[in-house]
Amino acid sequence: MRRLRIPGVLRERLFRIATGTTLAVLGIFFGGLLLSLAGFTTAAQFFRLLISEEILFAIRLSVFTATLTTLLAVLLALPAAYALSNYNFRGKNIIDTVLDLPIVLSPIALGAALMIFSSTRVGSFVENNVFSFVFEVSGLVLAQFTVVVALAARLLKSTFDMIDPRYVSVGRVLGCTGFQAFRKISLPLARPGIMAAVILTWARAVGEFGASVTLAGATAMKTETLPIAIYLSFATADVKKAVAVILVLVGIGGSALLALRWIGGRSIAR
Repeated sequence: MRRLRIPGVLRERLFRIATGTTLAVLGIFFGGLLLSLAGFTTAAQFFRLLISEEILFAIRLSVFTATLTTLLAVLLALPAAYALSNYNFRGKNIIDTVLDLPIVLSPIALGAALMIFSSTRVGSFVENNVFSFVFEVSGLVLAQFTVVVALAARLLKSTFDMIDPRYVSVGRVLGCTGFQAFRKISLPLARPGIMAAVILTWARAVGEFGASVTLAGATAMKTETLPIAIYLSFATADVKKAVAVILVLVGIGGSALLALRWIGGRSIAR
Protein backbone atom coordinates (compact mmCIF):
# COMPACT_ATOMS: atom_id res chain seq x y z
CA MET A 1 0.00 0.00 0.00
CA ARG A 2 1.57 3.24 -1.16
CA ARG A 3 1.86 6.13 1.29
CA LEU A 4 0.21 9.37 0.29
CA ARG A 5 2.88 11.98 -0.27
CA ILE A 6 2.01 15.58 0.51
CA PRO A 7 3.91 18.15 -1.54
CA GLY A 8 6.43 20.24 0.41
CA VAL A 9 4.62 23.50 -0.31
CA LEU A 10 1.36 22.06 1.04
CA ARG A 11 3.10 20.71 4.15
CA GLU A 12 4.57 24.15 4.80
CA ARG A 13 1.14 25.75 4.38
CA LEU A 14 -0.53 23.24 6.72
CA PHE A 15 2.18 23.82 9.31
CA ARG A 16 1.68 27.58 9.13
CA ILE A 17 -2.09 27.16 9.47
CA ALA A 18 -1.71 24.87 12.50
CA THR A 19 0.73 27.14 14.35
CA GLY A 20 -1.17 30.29 13.41
CA THR A 21 -4.45 28.78 14.59
CA THR A 22 -2.92 27.85 17.94
CA LEU A 23 -1.59 31.38 18.35
CA ALA A 24 -4.99 32.83 17.43
CA VAL A 25 -6.79 30.60 19.95
CA LEU A 26 -4.48 31.69 22.77
CA GLY A 27 -4.78 35.35 21.74
CA ILE A 28 -8.57 35.15 21.63
CA PHE A 29 -8.67 33.39 25.02
CA PHE A 30 -6.57 35.93 26.90
CA GLY A 31 -7.98 38.85 24.91
CA GLY A 32 -11.47 37.69 25.86
CA LEU A 33 -10.50 37.68 29.53
CA LEU A 34 -9.23 41.26 29.29
CA LEU A 35 -12.32 42.39 27.39
CA SER A 36 -14.58 40.80 29.99
CA LEU A 37 -12.79 42.79 32.70
CA ALA A 38 -12.99 46.02 30.74
CA GLY A 39 -16.65 45.44 29.95
CA PHE A 40 -17.58 44.82 33.57
CA THR A 41 -17.05 48.44 34.57
CA THR A 42 -17.21 51.86 32.98
CA ALA A 43 -14.33 54.30 32.72
CA ALA A 44 -16.01 56.63 35.21
CA GLN A 45 -16.46 53.85 37.76
CA PHE A 46 -12.90 52.65 37.25
CA PHE A 47 -11.31 56.06 37.85
CA ARG A 48 -13.62 56.74 40.80
CA LEU A 49 -12.48 53.52 42.44
CA LEU A 50 -8.87 54.09 41.36
CA ILE A 51 -8.59 57.30 43.36
CA SER A 52 -10.24 55.83 46.45
CA GLU A 53 -8.10 55.89 49.58
CA GLU A 54 -7.95 52.11 49.89
CA ILE A 55 -6.78 51.39 46.34
CA LEU A 56 -4.24 54.23 46.42
CA PHE A 57 -2.91 52.78 49.69
CA ALA A 58 -2.66 49.32 48.08
CA ILE A 59 -0.80 50.76 45.06
CA ARG A 60 1.69 52.65 47.25
CA LEU A 61 2.29 49.65 49.51
CA SER A 62 2.71 47.28 46.57
CA VAL A 63 5.21 49.57 44.84
CA PHE A 64 7.15 50.15 48.07
CA THR A 65 7.37 46.51 49.16
CA ALA A 66 8.08 45.21 45.64
CA THR A 67 10.85 47.77 45.11
CA LEU A 68 12.50 47.00 48.46
CA THR A 69 12.10 43.26 47.85
CA THR A 70 13.62 43.51 44.37
CA LEU A 71 16.58 45.51 45.67
CA LEU A 72 17.31 42.91 48.37
CA ALA A 73 16.71 39.96 46.05
CA VAL A 74 18.96 41.22 43.25
CA LEU A 75 21.74 42.27 45.65
CA LEU A 76 21.87 38.71 47.01
CA ALA A 77 21.01 36.84 43.81
CA LEU A 78 23.65 38.61 41.68
CA PRO A 79 26.78 37.22 43.42
CA ALA A 80 25.07 33.87 44.05
CA ALA A 81 24.18 33.51 40.36
CA TYR A 82 27.72 34.50 39.33
CA ALA A 83 29.17 31.84 41.62
CA LEU A 84 26.81 29.16 40.29
CA SER A 85 27.63 30.12 36.72
CA ASN A 86 31.41 30.39 37.00
CA TYR A 87 32.60 28.19 39.87
CA ASN A 88 32.69 24.43 40.24
CA PHE A 89 32.53 23.09 43.79
CA ARG A 90 31.29 20.10 45.73
CA GLY A 91 27.55 20.17 46.33
CA LYS A 92 26.89 22.67 43.53
CA ASN A 93 24.00 20.66 42.09
CA ILE A 94 22.39 20.33 45.52
CA ILE A 95 22.60 24.07 46.18
CA ASP A 96 21.32 24.80 42.68
CA THR A 97 18.35 22.50 43.28
CA VAL A 98 17.57 24.02 46.70
CA LEU A 99 17.60 27.53 45.21
CA ASP A 100 15.09 26.40 42.58
CA LEU A 101 12.62 25.01 45.12
CA PRO A 102 10.80 28.35 45.72
CA ILE A 103 10.05 28.46 41.98
CA VAL A 104 8.20 25.13 41.99
CA LEU A 105 6.69 25.25 45.51
CA SER A 106 3.32 26.86 46.12
CA PRO A 107 3.67 30.40 47.54
CA ILE A 108 1.21 29.40 50.27
CA ALA A 109 3.59 26.61 51.28
CA LEU A 110 6.45 29.11 51.47
CA GLY A 111 4.33 31.44 53.59
CA ALA A 112 3.40 28.57 55.89
CA ALA A 113 7.08 27.63 56.19
CA LEU A 114 7.90 31.22 57.20
CA MET A 115 5.06 31.18 59.74
CA ILE A 116 6.38 27.92 61.23
CA PHE A 117 9.90 29.40 61.24
CA SER A 118 8.62 32.28 63.37
CA SER A 119 7.75 29.78 66.13
CA THR A 120 11.28 28.32 66.30
CA ARG A 121 13.94 29.67 68.65
CA VAL A 122 15.74 31.53 65.89
CA GLY A 123 12.51 32.86 64.44
CA SER A 124 11.25 33.96 67.86
CA PHE A 125 14.53 35.75 68.53
CA VAL A 126 14.29 37.60 65.21
CA GLU A 127 10.62 38.40 65.80
CA ASN A 128 11.22 39.75 69.31
CA ASN A 129 14.65 41.37 68.99
CA VAL A 130 15.42 42.21 65.35
CA PHE A 131 12.18 43.00 63.52
CA SER A 132 8.61 41.79 63.74
CA PHE A 133 7.36 40.17 60.55
CA VAL A 134 4.22 38.20 61.42
CA PHE A 135 1.14 40.21 60.35
CA GLU A 136 3.35 43.22 59.64
CA VAL A 137 4.45 45.13 56.52
CA SER A 138 7.94 43.72 57.00
CA GLY A 139 6.34 40.30 56.64
CA LEU A 140 5.18 41.30 53.17
CA VAL A 141 8.78 42.07 52.19
CA LEU A 142 10.03 38.81 53.71
CA ALA A 143 7.32 36.78 51.97
CA GLN A 144 7.89 38.46 48.61
CA PHE A 145 11.66 38.05 48.98
CA THR A 146 11.29 34.33 49.69
CA VAL A 147 9.19 33.88 46.56
CA VAL A 148 11.18 36.01 44.08
CA VAL A 149 14.84 35.64 45.09
CA ALA A 150 15.05 32.22 43.44
CA LEU A 151 13.55 33.66 40.24
CA ALA A 152 16.11 36.48 40.29
CA ALA A 153 18.96 34.03 40.82
CA ARG A 154 17.78 31.78 37.98
CA LEU A 155 17.41 34.68 35.53
CA LEU A 156 20.80 36.12 36.46
CA LYS A 157 22.52 32.74 36.23
CA SER A 158 21.13 32.30 32.71
CA THR A 159 22.51 35.74 31.87
CA PHE A 160 26.01 34.90 33.13
CA ASP A 161 25.86 31.50 31.41
CA MET A 162 25.50 33.25 28.05
CA ILE A 163 28.70 35.29 28.50
CA ASP A 164 31.65 33.76 26.66
CA PRO A 165 34.15 32.72 29.38
CA ARG A 166 37.00 33.65 27.06
CA TYR A 167 36.34 37.34 27.77
CA VAL A 168 36.94 36.78 31.48
CA SER A 169 39.97 34.59 30.75
CA VAL A 170 41.53 37.34 28.64
CA GLY A 171 40.91 39.84 31.42
CA ARG A 172 42.59 37.57 33.96
CA VAL A 173 45.58 37.10 31.64
CA LEU A 174 45.87 40.89 31.37
CA GLY A 175 46.11 41.15 35.15
CA CYS A 176 42.53 41.57 36.39
CA THR A 177 41.65 40.10 39.74
CA GLY A 178 38.48 38.04 40.06
CA PHE A 179 36.53 41.05 41.34
CA GLN A 180 37.93 43.34 38.63
CA ALA A 181 36.96 40.83 35.92
CA PHE A 182 33.48 40.66 37.42
CA ARG A 183 33.11 44.45 37.63
CA LYS A 184 34.76 45.47 34.35
CA ILE A 185 33.86 42.55 32.08
CA SER A 186 30.98 40.38 33.32
CA LEU A 187 28.73 43.13 34.69
CA PRO A 188 28.81 45.35 31.57
CA LEU A 189 28.13 42.35 29.32
CA ALA A 190 25.31 41.18 31.59
CA ARG A 191 23.66 44.62 31.92
CA PRO A 192 20.64 43.91 29.63
CA GLY A 193 20.00 40.60 31.38
CA ILE A 194 20.32 42.21 34.80
CA MET A 195 17.83 44.92 33.86
CA ALA A 196 15.43 42.28 32.53
CA ALA A 197 15.81 40.26 35.76
CA VAL A 198 15.09 43.37 37.84
CA ILE A 199 11.91 44.12 35.89
CA LEU A 200 10.59 40.55 36.03
CA THR A 201 11.46 40.19 39.71
CA TRP A 202 9.72 43.46 40.53
CA ALA A 203 6.61 42.53 38.54
CA ARG A 204 6.48 39.11 40.23
CA ALA A 205 6.81 40.75 43.65
CA VAL A 206 3.94 43.15 42.90
CA GLY A 207 1.68 40.21 42.02
CA GLU A 208 2.68 37.95 44.94
CA PHE A 209 -0.26 36.84 47.08
CA GLY A 210 -0.01 33.37 48.63
CA ALA A 211 3.03 33.77 50.88
CA SER A 212 2.13 37.37 51.71
CA VAL A 213 -1.40 36.66 52.92
CA THR A 214 -0.20 33.63 54.90
CA LEU A 215 2.57 35.46 56.76
CA ALA A 216 1.42 39.09 56.85
CA GLY A 217 -2.33 38.55 56.84
CA ALA A 218 -5.00 40.50 54.98
CA THR A 219 -5.60 43.63 57.03
CA ALA A 220 -7.16 46.52 55.15
CA MET A 221 -5.05 49.69 55.08
CA LYS A 222 -2.14 47.91 56.79
CA THR A 223 -0.90 44.87 54.85
CA GLU A 224 -3.20 45.44 51.87
CA THR A 225 -1.19 45.07 48.69
CA LEU A 226 -2.96 44.96 45.33
CA PRO A 227 -3.45 41.15 45.26
CA ILE A 228 -4.68 41.23 48.86
CA ALA A 229 -7.03 44.08 47.90
CA ILE A 230 -8.56 41.78 45.27
CA TYR A 231 -9.00 39.08 47.91
CA LEU A 232 -10.64 41.50 50.36
CA SER A 233 -12.89 42.93 47.64
CA PHE A 234 -14.23 39.49 46.73
CA ALA A 235 -14.58 38.65 50.44
CA THR A 236 -16.95 41.61 50.78
CA ALA A 237 -18.64 40.90 47.42
CA ASP A 238 -17.36 44.20 45.99
CA VAL A 239 -16.70 42.85 42.51
CA LYS A 240 -16.35 46.24 40.84
CA LYS A 241 -13.51 47.19 43.19
CA ALA A 242 -11.87 43.83 42.55
CA VAL A 243 -12.08 44.40 38.78
CA ALA A 244 -10.56 47.87 39.16
CA VAL A 245 -7.61 46.45 41.11
CA ILE A 246 -7.16 43.64 38.57
CA LEU A 247 -7.01 46.22 35.78
CA VAL A 248 -4.34 48.11 37.74
CA LEU A 249 -2.31 44.92 38.01
CA VAL A 250 -2.80 44.27 34.30
CA GLY A 251 -1.51 47.76 33.57
CA ILE A 252 1.54 47.25 35.79
CA GLY A 253 2.29 43.85 34.32
CA GLY A 254 1.81 45.07 30.75
CA SER A 255 4.10 48.03 31.35
CA ALA A 256 6.77 45.73 32.80
CA LEU A 257 6.56 43.43 29.77
CA LEU A 258 6.77 46.36 27.35
CA ALA A 259 9.87 47.62 29.20
CA LEU A 260 11.33 44.12 28.98
CA ARG A 261 10.76 43.96 25.23
CA TRP A 262 12.27 47.43 24.80
CA ILE A 263 15.41 46.32 26.64
CA GLY A 264 15.55 43.17 24.53
CA GLY A 265 15.18 45.17 21.33
CA ARG A 266 17.98 47.54 22.33
CA SER A 267 20.33 44.69 23.23
CA ILE A 268 19.69 43.00 19.87
CA ALA A 269 20.24 46.30 18.02
CA ARG A 270 23.64 46.60 19.66
